[in-house]
Amino acid sequence: MPLRKEPSRFLETVVALAKESGRRILEIYGSDFRVGVKEDSSPLTAADLASHHCLVEGLAALRPAYPIISEESKSLPFEERCDWETFWLIDPLDGTKEFIKRNGEFTVNVALIHRHQPVLGVVYAPAKDLCYFASEGCGAYRQIDDSPPQNIEVTTSAHYPLRVVGSRSHQTEELAIYLTRLGEHELMSIGSSLKLCWVAEGAADLYPRIGLTSEWDTAAAHCIVKEAGGEVTDLRGQPLLYNTKPSLLNPYFLVFGDKSRDWYRYAGGIEG
Repeated sequence: MPLRKEPSRFLETVVALAKESGRRILEIYGSDFRVGVKEDSSPLTAADLASHHCLVEGLAALRPAYPIISEESKSLPFEERCDWETFWLIDPLDGTKEFIKRNGEFTVNVALIHRHQPVLGVVYAPAKDLCYFASEGCGAYRQIDDSPPQNIEVTTSAHYPLRVVGSRSHQTEELAIYLTRLGEHELMSIGSSLKLCWVAEGAADLYPRIGLTSEWDTAAAHCIVKEAGGEVTDLRGQPLLYNTKPSLLNPYFLVFGDKSRDWYRYAGGIEG
């Protein structure tokens, strides 16, 4: 089903839906919640499921109706989804480990994918009441509480020392190699897709993800970075694409605003 009009027409509704999902997450965040384990050994809480149901029900009510892929949905075979031109891709609670640690660094991620690229993205951090959103051709925005949204842009001339953002919960040997080659830098840690958003708003110069992620982890913030003037590419400089293969795992990737720098030369020999 083709995308009939510009994706921005969905934006206000999806922002409101992400915030409602966040409200349901916070109800559980403030309780004595239990932590379960999924088949892949990753943690699962009632908040993941509450957010999932809120988002799926809300997105399914929109018209035209598009298919939905959620981290908490039953896995769909590639043969069933390979011909989808447009679909919703969501992570109901990105940063479950941060949620469990109660450090506030978790988000609700909602993206609209059209022809393998994100054309709308909403990232909402409920504990901070902080929302980032963007749609194709309309720019990227940051909103705190109910204050007016502010337009955001990447830093197009990287600082010195470089401001590098990384995961609080996931570090790899390959990342250590990349950072050593990079040279002098300040490493800032934060959870969930907020890392990409920091690059989008110019608070960080680079986010190298030399480790595993899934497509629902990046899609929403990818749109925000792109509309803020930045790039999200694999280690060879190709943009991340969505729903192009049986696996929903991303390749290793780089997020940056300064396009004059050769960020890829530090990745030689690193595969992913």
